[in-house]
Amino acid sequence: MLVQFKSPATETITMFDNDAVQLLKLMGATGRVPGGLTGEDVQAAMARLESAVEEMKAQTNADTAVRPADNEDWASDEDKDLHRSAPIQLETRAVPLLSLMKRAAAAKASVTWEPSR
Repeated sequence: MLVQFKSPATETITMFDNDAVQLLKLMGATGRVPGGLTGEDVQAAMARLESAVEEMKAQTNADTAVRPADNEDWASDEDKDLHRSAPIQLETRAVPLLSLMKRAAAAKASVTWEPSR
């Protein structure tokens, strides 16, 4: 399922439901779809989400292991798979939602989310 985030101040963004629910919970919402925030509540929710994203970035940077060199004995074939992309981190998926929330907060507009049709 897909979830659409909407605000009268911005364009609509769409994301996968599991990512959307995680981000909603990080911003202090229940995680239920559909839902929404009033214009007065957007700023506080955005601040909570930004804080959580910064913590995730710090954790990701602390946990990142150095990739073994191709000539090292313990480098596996899996390590050499250059065509495989790394999974997209939740903190990266939060960027469009944070952008929407920043513009909504500046306009004191509401933000709603609902299943995509």
